[in-house]
Amino acid sequence: MTSWATASPPLAAAFLGSLVEVVEAFTIVLAAATVRGWRPAALGTLAGLATLAAIVAALGPVLDQVPLRPLRLLIGVLLLLFGLRWLRKAILRAAGRIALPDEDLAYERETLQLAGGTAVLAGLAAFKAVVLEGLEVVFIVIAVGAGHGLLLPASLGALAACALVLAIGVLLRRPLARVPENTLKFSVGVLLSAFGVFWTGEGLGVHWPGSDAAVVAFALLFLVLGLALSRMARRAAVTA
Repeated sequence: MTSWATASPPLAAAFLGSLVEVVEAFTIVLAAATVRGWRPAALGTLAGLATLAAIVAALGPVLDQVPLRPLRLLIGVLLLLFGLRWLRKAILRAAGRIALPDEDLAYERETLQLAGGTAVLAGLAAFKAVVLEGLEVVFIVIAVGAGHGLLLPASLGALAACALVLAIGVLLRRPLARVPENTLKFSVGVLLSAFGVFWTGEGLGVHWPGSDAAVVAFALLFLVLGLALSRMARRAAVTA
């Protein structure tokens, strides 16, 4: 039986990672709905969700056929690359080297692009947003949940993020600009990098002290490292 201590890291990683992606997708869907009404936006969204469901259904049997150790190694390397990319961008944004995400600006840009288009174009924009951002959610869920039978808590984390964004978005009917997106990306970068090191070691046959609890130690290590690099980057930006 999976314990809460074992299930909480993948659940948290999937929740935070999905939260970022769903906020970005919701901004585009909201822009499509504002310009051309909720019908094409809803149809595009449903088509995107159906596409994602088909992809997940197709991936399940494939993953079952892959030997566990090579699967863990592949997922570990991809997670590490993915997590370090998020962490790097979050650090540079915190230091002012690259612009912070702005959902209000993204909403205005999408609205302007869709203003001269048709309802079909608005539906396609919603479809594309859901599929592209959703694929990252699917990757995060599979990556943090595969290998140790933790797909259920990871999936629950992703579903909770989707439900939260949808509920707040429907209630406010405006871009979720106040979501601390860069802080979330920093947190997700820390968690995914930690899982990446853990799964890479597992794939190489390393037996980590403390078993699954080693993920927490790696997360703390990346957190300290990320905060230190962020402070150094800010100081460098001030003195430059």
